[in-house]
Amino acid sequence: MKQTIQNPILKGFNPDPSVTEANGKYYIAVSSFEWLPGVRVYCSEDLVNWTHETDILTNQCDLRGNPLNCSIWAPQISFSEGTFYLVYTDVKSTNRPFKDCRNYLITATDINGPWSEPIYLNGSGFDPSLYHDEDGRKWILNALWDYRMTTSNKSSGIVLQEYDPVKKHLTGDFKKIFDCTHLKKTEAPHIYKLGAYYYLITAEGGTGINHSVTVARSKNIEGPYEVDPHFPMMTSSDHPDWPLQQSGHGSLIKTKEDEWYMVHLATRLIDGKYPILGRETSIQKVYWDNSDWLRLEHGGKLPAVQVPVPEKYTGEVEQSTSRLFKDVFDSEKLNKEWNTLRIPADESWLSQKVHSGKLHMKSGESLQSLFDQHMIGKRQENFEFTAETSMDFEPKHYMQMAGMALYLSAETYLYAYVTYDEHSGKVLRMMQSVEGSFQLLEDIVELPENESVKLRVEVDQVRAQFYYQTADDSEPQAFSSDKDISFLSGGYTGNFITLSCQDMNQFQGCSADFDYFVYEGKD
Repeated sequence: MKQTIQNPILKGFNPDPSVTEANGKYYIAVSSFEWLPGVRVYCSEDLVNWTHETDILTNQCDLRGNPLNCSIWAPQISFSEGTFYLVYTDVKSTNRPFKDCRNYLITATDINGPWSEPIYLNGSGFDPSLYHDEDGRKWILNALWDYRMTTSNKSSGIVLQEYDPVKKHLTGDFKKIFDCTHLKKTEAPHIYKLGAYYYLITAEGGTGINHSVTVARSKNIEGPYEVDPHFPMMTSSDHPDWPLQQSGHGSLIKTKEDEWYMVHLATRLIDGKYPILGRETSIQKVYWDNSDWLRLEHGGKLPAVQVPVPEKYTGEVEQSTSRLFKDVFDSEKLNKEWNTLRIPADESWLSQKVHSGKLHMKSGESLQSLFDQHMIGKRQENFEFTAETSMDFEPKHYMQMAGMALYLSAETYLYAYVTYDEHSGKVLRMMQSVEGSFQLLEDIVELPENESVKLRVEVDQVRAQFYYQTADDSEPQAFSSDKDISFLSGGYTGNFITLSCQDMNQFQGCSADFDYFVYEGKD
């Protein structure tokens, strides 16, 4: 029986995939939005089994103050003549009617860097893509944002402009090469050359239920482009019960055996409504039909949940529904599994005490800050998981707090934290925010001073139960009732499990030490 690839291939928050091949390996780059380091990259030798290779944007961008759902959008990675190229958008605002975008290009000869300083390209829209033509010319595409449009989404089509790699800037004027189809909201452009045609692959319909892949072609890179008469090429829009929803944002790759695959964005919804894991990456096998149009190998327009492995693949499919991550903080650098919000993890607020195996975190601003949140976060990859940490923290004021949260954004989170109460001393409390609507929950537990406390959360679909344990407890104690966490859904990212420390009285006025962190998940 032939083996298959089970979708999604990259679980949890891994949206807007772009794929390339270099030196016999395949690489997928995904969006990171406000989380740093930016642009996570996965590697595979066979398109079947993927591992986290690196994260590219370390100190090349300043995300402080960037609003919710902005920052690093839709990176596109390519490889040409021994060099990796990455183009990406840093979105600074999305308030209508304008969208302030900055598109950049960086290069490296090794996927792990060092990467060059960013070259500013333009700001006419988002989702830039770089095409290396056969004649040596290079072209930048991006979605065009037209503030004059009366619709809410003002993506008006795709523009093309030549890039001069010697002078390192765009040259000439941009040209609009593609208008939206009736699906509208056209973005995520990529160009591929096959035979006499340039093929333009775009995402349309927005990133919600109408998300789709549209294909157009032209014998001239500057157009005009004709649309596939049977568009969209792929969509889940007509099947709301299908396991892979919101499918779109495709990127193509050809194997050395001339098989074609497409990676794309998709979401899995709990109860048909809640994308708690965020937007994930899936893969489809595709082919070119007798009319030279792109088609799904299994037929139709629905993305397949199980996809054939490449014909000459002889290895084992190592995909697993379980996931174990344990960090005892015993190295000099923070494990690459972690991300931080808008600011890099540097020694000004975060350090690992190698001799004692503890993560030392100085306090920052509140969980709603867009500037100095001192927090590390690990993606939620499974619908069912447990996460646990042990923390030393001695607050002296109610404005000081540290703990573990289920965190979607600065407006939406559930936070179990240790703080100080004027009447009870050191206590465990819980707060939540739902799209900016804040609530301090009534539950409160007194804790012994100068002792560690273990915090644990168990999540099953849209239910979460927090636990705590001190030296006096023989086993974990339930803290508060189990919570409905369906509100940790939506936006462009996915849920994170975070460790953080705050002091709203004095910046870096206190600190917390975390002894370990364990995440164990299964689907």
